[in-house]
This record gives sequence, C-alpha cells and structure tokens, in this order.
Amino acid sequence: MDNKEEKADRLFGLLGKDISYSFSRGYFSEKFKKENLENCEYTNFDIAKIENFPKIISENLNGISGINVTIPYKEEVMQFLNEIDPEAKEIGAVNTIKILQNNKLKGFNTDVYGFENSLKPLLKKHHKKALILGTGGASKAVAYAFKKLEIDFYFVSRKPKNKTQISYEEITEKLLSEYHILINCSPVGTFPNIEESPNIPYQFLSKEHLLFDLIYNPSETAFLLEGKKRGATIKNGYEMLELQAQKSWEIWNS
Repeated sequence: MDNKEEKADRLFGLLGKDISYSFSRGYFSEKFKKENLENCEYTNFDIAKIENFPKIISENLNGISGINVTIPYKEEVMQFLNEIDPEAKEIGAVNTIKILQNNKLKGFNTDVYGFENSLKPLLKKHHKKALILGTGGASKAVAYAFKKLEIDFYFVSRKPKNKTQISYEEITEKLLSEYHILINCSPVGTFPNIEESPNIPYQFLSKEHLLFDLIYNPSETAFLLEGKKRGATIKNGYEMLELQAQKSWEIWNS
C-alpha cells in the first residue's frame, strides 16, 4: 500500500498574523474529517506583512479555492482583490475571499452575518444604544450590523478621530445608563493575556447591560466576567465564528 500523502485538490486557508492557534483551521479540518471531504485541506497563511499576500496566491494558485482573513488584514487585503461584494465594500472590511474560475479574487464579509445572528437572540427592548470597543476591521462589521438593527452606537478608541468615536475616558456612569450594549472588538483579553480587559468603568454595569466579546479564547474573558459579576448578559465570539465560517463555506461552494 502506498502511504505517500496526496496533496488535496481543494486548499483553503486563514490569512493573518501570529495565528498558530486559529479557530478556522480547527473548525474546517474537523468539518472535512466528519464529512469525508478527503480532497479538502485547510491551512494557516501566517504572514508578517500584507505585502506577502500575492506570493501566497501565486505559490498555491493551482489548488487554492478560498481564504478567510483575520486580524490585522481585513482592511489591508482589499487592495489586492479584483472584485469586492457590495456589502463588504460598504463595510470597508473583507474576511472571506473566493478564488474565481479565472483566478481573480473576490472579497466578501461574513462577519456581519455571524455577529448579527449571534447577537439577535439576546436583544431586549431597552437595547437601543451600543459602544463598540475598538476600531479595526471586525468593528466595521459590527457597526454595519447595528445600522441594520437600527441600534445607535459609538466607536470607542484610544485616539478618537471623528464624531463617531469617543475615548475610553468618556465612558461615564451617565453614558452607561443609556448605552446598554458593549461589544469588545479589540484583542485585549485574548489568550495568553487573559487577565487584561478593556479600560472601562465596570462598576457602573448592571443587569440591564449586554456584553459581547468577539474573543472566544478564553471562553469567559476578564471583560465578560466583570459583566457577569454585575448580572449583565454575556456572550463570547464562538458562535459568531461558527456562523461566519458556515457562510464562508457557502460562498466558496456557490
């Protein structure tokens, strides 16, 4: 019997930086195993800078079918794409790339789908205003979902740049009495720095608040634990990641 491993016909991967423990590779590798998709393989494309992206494409052109994109390249990767789905263009961030038949690259955003459908079951009538902690690519998808849901929001940034952004110092007791949804879109608190949390006045949180952290490792971040302590509803980003991955798979196979 020949034990030599054959290269998969269909290669998928995650584009990012320092992504040795990625959700996507585990999720898709498990999926391919469960569904006996022996011709499929999922790998990590871990690059130090976005300028290395074209090399990834040229080296894998024959087998590559789709790519997920994570921090910090969701915005930067757009310059290398031939087409961008209108919704992703409006959001200003791409987390899914489909390789078209003519080897052209088309960008999509499935984060919105994942976030919106993960958040919606938790929303109550008083959840009308939100604070988005962080201003990277993921925060743009969250903002887009809030627009669809007609929820007012501010971005919270260490260095606010415009009227849609406020500083962490501006989060007061009064503000938190109105803004009952807090979404952590920053990497603060992710493994291995699990004792860290966004710099907000947690003492003013209550059972009226809903805290959602895009981080899933650890499953309860310091941010979520502070909310839980005060009776807030909490949720991590695991289901959002599952949903956006399912949507990516649909796009790659449509």
